[in-house]
Amino acid sequence: MYRNVGSPSANIPEHWHYISFGLSDLYGDNRVHEFTGTDGPSGFGFELTFRLKRETGESAPPTWPAELMQGLARYVFQSENTFCSGDHVSWHSPLDNSESRIQHMLLTEDPQMQPVQTPFGVVTFLQIVGVCTEELHSAQQWNGQGILELLRTVPVAGGPWLITDMRRGETIFEIDPHLQERVDKGIETDGSNLSGVSAKCAWDDLSRPPEDDEDSRSICIGTQPRRLSGKDTEQIRETLRRGLEINSKPVLPPINPQRQNGLAHDRAPSRKDSLESDSSTAIIPHELIRTRQLESVHLKFNQESGALIPLCLRGRLLHGRHFTYKSITGDMAITFVSTGVEGAFATEEHPYAAHGPWLQILLTEEFVEKMLEDLEDLTSPEEFKLPKEYSWPEKKLKVSILPDVVFDSPLH
Repeated sequence: MYRNVGSPSANIPEHWHYISFGLSDLYGDNRVHEFTGTDGPSGFGFELTFRLKRETGESAPPTWPAELMQGLARYVFQSENTFCSGDHVSWHSPLDNSESRIQHMLLTEDPQMQPVQTPFGVVTFLQIVGVCTEELHSAQQWNGQGILELLRTVPVAGGPWLITDMRRGETIFEIDPHLQERVDKGIETDGSNLSGVSAKCAWDDLSRPPEDDEDSRSICIGTQPRRLSGKDTEQIRETLRRGLEINSKPVLPPINPQRQNGLAHDRAPSRKDSLESDSSTAIIPHELIRTRQLESVHLKFNQESGALIPLCLRGRLLHGRHFTYKSITGDMAITFVSTGVEGAFATEEHPYAAHGPWLQILLTEEFVEKMLEDLEDLTSPEEFKLPKEYSWPEKKLKVSILPDVVFDSPLH
C-alpha cells in the first residue's frame, strides 16, 4: 500500500508512505498492499514501511520503493534472517538508482503503525530509513538506534518521522559537526552493538597439511561439502539477530534457542544461556561433529568485511563482547570472542577452536590492542592494494584481505 501523508498544521511534511504485505504471510507474495491486521498468518512477524519525501508537483508515488522493499523481502525469504529495529542494510547503491548519496538503510519502528495482534501472532512494522555511507559507518561503529535518534533531530535528514529525502546532499555530520562528537563519545562509552554480519569470508586450518581433509578446515569431505549443523546455524543466526545484550558477562546465544512462531525467542540473557550449561541436551544430535583445537589459522576477508575488523576489535572485544562473520558464499562462520564471553568453545588455553566449519577465535585484550595497531590501515582501505596480508607468527595467526573474485570460487 502507499498513501500520501502530510499535515502542515500538525507539522508533518508531505510524504509518500509505503507499507508491504507478504513478510507476515507464510505464503509471502511480496506485494505492496493495505494491511488490515487479519489478512494472513505471521510468517516472519513483521512488515516493512518506507516514508519518502513528496517532491513539489508530484501527483503519483514513485514505484522504486516497492521494488526496494520486494528486494529486502526476497532476502528475508531466501536467508530466513529477520530484521530488527536498529539493524542496517549495506546497499552500496543509490536506493532509487540515481546519483543520490542515500545508498544504505537503517530500520526502526514505524512511528505511526502500531503492532497488530492477529490470530497467528503479533505483526510489527519496521520502517526503512535511507542514509548516507558516513551515517551507515557510524551506525556500525556505534549503534543504529543512536544514529536514528540523531536523524530525528535534523529536519532535513528525516526529522521525527524519519522521512527519506533522496535529494539530501549532506550528511548529518556536515549539517551539524557537533553530532560527530556525540557519536565518538558513544563509541568510547558503549562500544558497538553490531554483533555480526553476513560477509565474504573464509578460514583455513594451518595446523595440518592441506590434503588432510578429515581434520582440516577444508569445506569438502570427499566430494560432499561440509555443512554447518542445524543447531550451529541457529546459534549463529541468533548471534546476528540479537545485537547488544546489556549483561555483566556477555553470553553467546544458546545452541538450541527456544522458538516462538517460527522465530528464535529473544529471552533475557542468563548464565543458563551458555553452551556449557546446555550441552547435556543440545549437543547430542550432532555430537559426532567434534570440537577441534587448532594451532594455527588463516582468516580471509574481502575488502568490505576486512574494513569491519577494527570495529570488531575496538567496538566489541574491548567491551567484553563477541562478533560473528557468517559467510554468504559458503557454509562457514568465524566468531571472535573476548575472555569475558561465556559459552564459547575457544578458550585461553586453546584460543582457536572449530566445530565443523564454524571457527571461534578467542583474543586477549593485550593481543587485541596489538592487532589494532597493526591493522590501522584497514580504516582507510582505499589506500592499499589487494591482496593484503597481516601476520602474527608468535600467535600463529594470519589475516588476508582479498579481492571479491576469490570468494566467488567454491575453493577459496
